[in-house]
Amino acid sequence: MTESQSSRSQSSIRATVCQLPPGGPDFEAAWRGLCSHVADQGSDLVLLPEMPFHEWLARTADVDAERWGDAVEAHDRWLARLGELGASVVVGSRPVGDRERRNRAFVWTLAGPRDLHDKVYLPNEDGFWEATWYDRGEPAYEVTTVSIGGRELQFGVLLCTELWFLEHARAYGRGGAQLLLVPRATPRSTLQKWIVGGKAAAVVSGAYTLSASCAEPGSGELDLGGGSLAVNPDGELLGATSESEPWITIEIDLEAANRAKETYPRYVPEA
Repeated sequence: MTESQSSRSQSSIRATVCQLPPGGPDFEAAWRGLCSHVADQGSDLVLLPEMPFHEWLARTADVDAERWGDAVEAHDRWLARLGELGASVVVGSRPVGDRERRNRAFVWTLAGPRDLHDKVYLPNEDGFWEATWYDRGEPAYEVTTVSIGGRELQFGVLLCTELWFLEHARAYGRGGAQLLLVPRATPRSTLQKWIVGGKAAAVVSGAYTLSASCAEPGSGELDLGGGSLAVNPDGELLGATSESEPWITIEIDLEAANRAKETYPRYVPEA
């Protein structure tokens, strides 16, 4: 047990968000840096970006079955390496399927990976041809519970664009989620927009909201690297990553998230 882990409150956990290059030659070095940070911080949970273990497929509208298969295999290989992070819980998304292709959220624990829901809301535009590359999932936004050092954490996942459908953030909060986790791949130029979205989701849910984004080295063809972020239940920005600080760790007060459910606007009845 690290000094950070031994000194924390019994009602808190430490969570790390990161920005990582999506696959490619820079990924291994970035991964080693992330592993070192997680160990130094004594992190319990790590949030990864959207489909981080292969180049961003949806940058082109030209669907290639071989590239899709390579991406599926790459994510399968890296799922087997998530234990290297040293965290109890890791959350992200990965490509799955062949004829029916999906972008699927997952949670990894010491017991192994577990599938969550498939991405429902799919953009289709330059650089983000997601509806062309894979199929729409069924809405299945269920609160997930995991155990961390004897403490129960309840969380919900919103895959990138799903953040903007705030009814799901509110429903997660109603279901008791203390944490909303948002893997994404977005342009650096849209960071302020995603900070606004993260704040809004936190306020309507009464949950801490964490988001992790892919980030290409330099500007990159798509300028991927919108900055990963952390927001508390009152909508206050706790931190955001950058090229010089590609990962940050914050303390999540589970009881503060529970109490937030009893305050405005979370307590207001829907009907």
